[in-house]
Amino acid sequence: MNYPLIVYILGRVLQVEGTFMLLPFLVGLCYKESEAFSFLAVGLVEFLIGFFVCKKKPESAGFYAKEGFVTVSLCWIILSIIGSLPFVINCDISDFLNAVFETVSGFSTTGASILEDVEAMSHCSLLWRSFTHWIGGMGVLVFVLSILPLAGAQNIYLMKAESPGPSVGKLVPKVKSTASNLYKIYCVMTLLQLLFLLFGGLDLFSALNISFSTAGTGGFGILNSSCGEYSSYIQIVITLFMILFGINFSVYYLMLTKKWRQALNCEEMHWYLGIMLTAAVLIMANLLCTGQFSGILETLKNVAFTVAAIMTSTGFATIDFETWPMFSQTILVMLMFVGACAGSTGGGLKVSRIVLYLKSVKKMIGQYLHPRSIKIVKFEGKQVEHDVIRGVNMFLITYAFIFAASMLLISLDGFSFTTNFTAVATTLNNIGPGLDAVGPTHNFSGFSGFSKIVLIFDMLAGRLEIFPILLLFAPSTYKK
Repeated sequence: MNYPLIVYILGRVLQVEGTFMLLPFLVGLCYKESEAFSFLAVGLVEFLIGFFVCKKKPESAGFYAKEGFVTVSLCWIILSIIGSLPFVINCDISDFLNAVFETVSGFSTTGASILEDVEAMSHCSLLWRSFTHWIGGMGVLVFVLSILPLAGAQNIYLMKAESPGPSVGKLVPKVKSTASNLYKIYCVMTLLQLLFLLFGGLDLFSALNISFSTAGTGGFGILNSSCGEYSSYIQIVITLFMILFGINFSVYYLMLTKKWRQALNCEEMHWYLGIMLTAAVLIMANLLCTGQFSGILETLKNVAFTVAAIMTSTGFATIDFETWPMFSQTILVMLMFVGACAGSTGGGLKVSRIVLYLKSVKKMIGQYLHPRSIKIVKFEGKQVEHDVIRGVNMFLITYAFIFAASMLLISLDGFSFTTNFTAVATTLNNIGPGLDAVGPTHNFSGFSGFSKIVLIFDMLAGRLEIFPILLLFAPSTYKK
């Protein structure tokens, strides 16, 4: 284990987060809020600690998968703890555990909140909540890699540990260039949404918050009604960009390099859009059949928004979907598990994994029917190696174990089965709202401190794809 290099990278990450805290500080100054100085103080101390830690570069640049996973896990834990301190200092969230829960929910792009009155917070704290979504959406270490060369060619392990999805490849030969291209696309798309929202008459502060939350598919809002009070135009813009940020960013890179056929033939994107469209049609039909609609266009807009918000794990809301029929609610819960595309900012199991599961089942059925036949699984036009299938299956088994264990632990609080099930589903899949006591009009403040710790673990495990977090608890991880 290359501890000096891990500490060095942690120092760089502290510098980045300290610098990022200048944005909420400047926003607080604009609104003449004393709470702004909590961000300046924490950011300055954090930057100085990172500066002194990074004064001496490590002699060895040896960096492999084990170090990559441990580094990413430690970075996200430290980022969340330090990122929560301004909330505690300025008393916007006075309880430390609640502040950590809110910050982890921000960085992991979950959007689950313990706040009962969001509008009572200062502007600088509101912006920091949304900005943590934007930082966590693409990954802070991906940002570090985009501006600094770390650990030579082996820094791909950092991207593999932080980027969501079954596999991470390099768009270009150098990892630094890959990270840089990803962030350029991310920034341009965020800016485009910001401009569309401003064009719709939204003020700059609201537009920034919504853009940050949508880009990171996080879902923190600045109104107690989430997005319910915005105009139809604003809601449509948010819907479109939620869908766009749920697509694998490699597709956009292929488009930029004019590889149109390869980009448009992306199998995962076809499944993603197909599942989303099917879910929207089924829910729309269910609402029409049960008479729960207020005009075709209005219902269509709300259905499209909700389906996009849940499947991409953004978690915004325009209406209380708990009033929908059980059939429609069940579809939404299923979408929580499906999630968005690999290589996007979305959460969930990822569409590519779901497709591989289905194709593996089809292969097994074929082998039962024709034992002597040789069946292969193809995805994106390429044969999928057995190691990839095994890895995907192991992920599902581990995911199911953590899900069951989390449900058992939080059930000690005495909430209903629906509350417990969807609370774990929404945190482990980085969604935001669930059903019953954690529905779109409620929050997570009612859970005990112990349950909040369990759900914090679930949010981090879901964002980092489980195994990087689990490695922290394996004694063999720290052996040479």
